[in-house]
Amino acid sequence: MKPVSTSAAASAVAASRTGHRTSAARLQEWLPRLVLAPSAAISLFFVYGFMLWTFVLSLTGSRMLPSYDFVGFAQYAHLMGNERWWVAATNLVIFGGLFVGICLVLGAWIAILLDQRIRQEGALRTIYLYPMALSFIVTGVVWKWLLNPGLGIQAMVRGWGFENFTFDWLVDPDMAVYTLVIAAVWQASGFVMALFLAGLRGIDDSIIKAAQLDGASLPRIYWRVVIPCLRPVVFSAVMILSHIAIKSFDLVVALTGGGPGYSSDLPATFMYAHAFTRAQIGLGSASAMLMLGGVLAILIPYLYSELRSRKHG
Repeated sequence: MKPVSTSAAASAVAASRTGHRTSAARLQEWLPRLVLAPSAAISLFFVYGFMLWTFVLSLTGSRMLPSYDFVGFAQYAHLMGNERWWVAATNLVIFGGLFVGICLVLGAWIAILLDQRIRQEGALRTIYLYPMALSFIVTGVVWKWLLNPGLGIQAMVRGWGFENFTFDWLVDPDMAVYTLVIAAVWQASGFVMALFLAGLRGIDDSIIKAAQLDGASLPRIYWRVVIPCLRPVVFSAVMILSHIAIKSFDLVVALTGGGPGYSSDLPATFMYAHAFTRAQIGLGSASAMLMLGGVLAILIPYLYSELRSRKHG
């Protein structure tokens, strides 16, 4: 029997070790994917699967229970002729525009003030951020008490002797939607402040010092130098706030209930009312798909802008 050479044996051992290392490397590479695969599959099914199912239902004449008698885009045509839907859509434009705009301005202003390294900054930051820790249900209930003409601000001011003072927006059909803006801004502006403050703390101080040496005032420095550097923060805040505005449901239910009448309805409450209380699942699904379209109309330009800036950067 011919003996195996030392070099051949060494090569075999090395090949065996390489094979073991390769197997271990492959296992290490695939293990995270295998661990995450079940949760990813469940998320895909319960998120995107139900989105697809909702779209299918919007093309049917479903009422109390889902049915698959396809009627094309008849539900969307019915939706466009529904007066309550247009009230909800108009309210969303008013609520969303004011909510996003005021939160951006107020959050940026508070962040700039805190960026001056004032005393008790940590305590103030906690106070401004605290409302974000509450749910919109709690916020709605609290502001419902505050804005109740018989119990809240109006009753308190009249108790001080100002008998002609009136603040009855909660029961005024023309003003009820603005009570949603007040409550939502109170809760979300602290979150925007935190985003802007984090962005401000990430800007190099040398830029501000150089502008000061050139004789620029502090307000001008922030307006012309600092704020333009926070473009990614602004885009992120707009996207998050717009998403909150489009899907707002619990705040409306807790604060106004969509009333008086349906004067403070938003698309989310319209969808719930028709899909679950009026036995019009097809119409509710169509409104849900239009809400999804609104979210995508905000999300896609943002993602395109970010990917384009990274590509050119």
